[in-house]
Amino acid sequence: MDSQIKKIHQQLVSKQITCTALVQEKLDLLKQNTYNSVNSLLDTLALDLAAKVDAKIANGATIGLLEGIPFGIKDVYMVQGTYTTASSDLLKNYKSPYTATAIQKLMDAGAIPLVKENCDSFGHGSSSENTIFGAVKNAINPELVAGGSSGGSAVNVAKEYTVFSIGGDTGGSIRQPAGYNHIYGFKPTYGRISRFGLMAYASSTDCVGPLAKSIEDIRIVLNVMSGKDPKDQTSITSSEISEAAIATSAVKTIGYFKNFVESDAIDAQVKSDFLVTIEKLKVKGIAVKELGFFKSDILVSTYYTLAMAETASNLSRLDGTNYGNRIEAENLIETYAVTRSENFSDETKRRIVGGNQVLSQGFSDEIYLKGLAVRDQISENFSRDFEEVDIILSPVTPNTPPKIGDSLKDPLAMYLSDAYTVGFSLGQLPTLTVPQGTSTGLQITAAKNNDELVLQFANFLKDTL
Repeated sequence: MDSQIKKIHQQLVSKQITCTALVQEKLDLLKQNTYNSVNSLLDTLALDLAAKVDAKIANGATIGLLEGIPFGIKDVYMVQGTYTTASSDLLKNYKSPYTATAIQKLMDAGAIPLVKENCDSFGHGSSSENTIFGAVKNAINPELVAGGSSGGSAVNVAKEYTVFSIGGDTGGSIRQPAGYNHIYGFKPTYGRISRFGLMAYASSTDCVGPLAKSIEDIRIVLNVMSGKDPKDQTSITSSEISEAAIATSAVKTIGYFKNFVESDAIDAQVKSDFLVTIEKLKVKGIAVKELGFFKSDILVSTYYTLAMAETASNLSRLDGTNYGNRIEAENLIETYAVTRSENFSDETKRRIVGGNQVLSQGFSDEIYLKGLAVRDQISENFSRDFEEVDIILSPVTPNTPPKIGDSLKDPLAMYLSDAYTVGFSLGQLPTLTVPQGTSTGLQITAAKNNDELVLQFANFLKDTL
């Protein structure tokens, strides 16, 4: 699909449509939707901003490319004066006192926020079922999960309720739902986009990223959000990616992880489709190398060891004192305990307990520090690989989306569904899901700070497959 942003921009400039009519149409679609993709609508804010865009156009003023473009926001981002619930009981009445840097940059460019989108509570999940607002339904087949944790964001883009949405990716939470709903989802290099105003899950892998229906829209939104932010010391300076820079691909050699494809866990059709894609690339003159990598169980256990430890620390502040739905008990300690036990979901409690366990005396050396050591080994493995190949290509997930309800019965199976995404998160690499190559898409990954190369190769694939 061509750029929706550019198409709508031209319609606004030529006065084929008004911004108010466009925003109202999208709000109506969101109100009527049956996919549980909405936590709250920002209708008053959106319509006020749309009226200003219309007035600007009526006065003959020039508008920017993103001005008047309606977008969605995963409900883990602060937007001043709006509910920011993280799909949780604890924060169901919490209103943001400020706006996240990434969202503010989009609004400064004139984009119009429409909706806070349903997701797994605090990002804890891979199916968007761990939410007080009801499971998000897959845009292709409503009996299946939407993926997670950015499920509502992916569905809204797939159904064209939003032109693009902003998700969050810690271990695959943009890429997996993008694959399940047949759209593009990008996790940029860690630090390329400021995390200020994003509710922290695992701070060392949390990434802000866009979901859209075209590579060009991913590029446009990525450029606006990128850049160093004094409010986030992990943010980095990055160069803008031009349309011309990604029009032709410089990729000559790709690699893929042989053990991913030969795993007993991979769906037969996903495996077959992936290998067919590899053969098509060979025909196009791309050199292909088989690469060795860590086993899925090592990747998943390393990721969850570190992510649970970090989320236990990050969520320790949520005890009802300064934030959230406080439940009074006989004394302060009991108040903390009841507030957290009654307001956190089972999955969130599972991750907090696991995180506290690996950080506790007697276990931190044995488990947590070993997890950090394995993470270093994973990064070293990537460094060696990218001396030999330009791009690593992989399936997004081993399996197709399960039916709603199945993941909740088997948390371990849900964790293992992240086997093909978490390694790239631990390596802090730029990775894009494209809706081609297998029924749940492909992942394109490059070395750190080579985000441009990822988008280049995505354009090449779009014209090749």
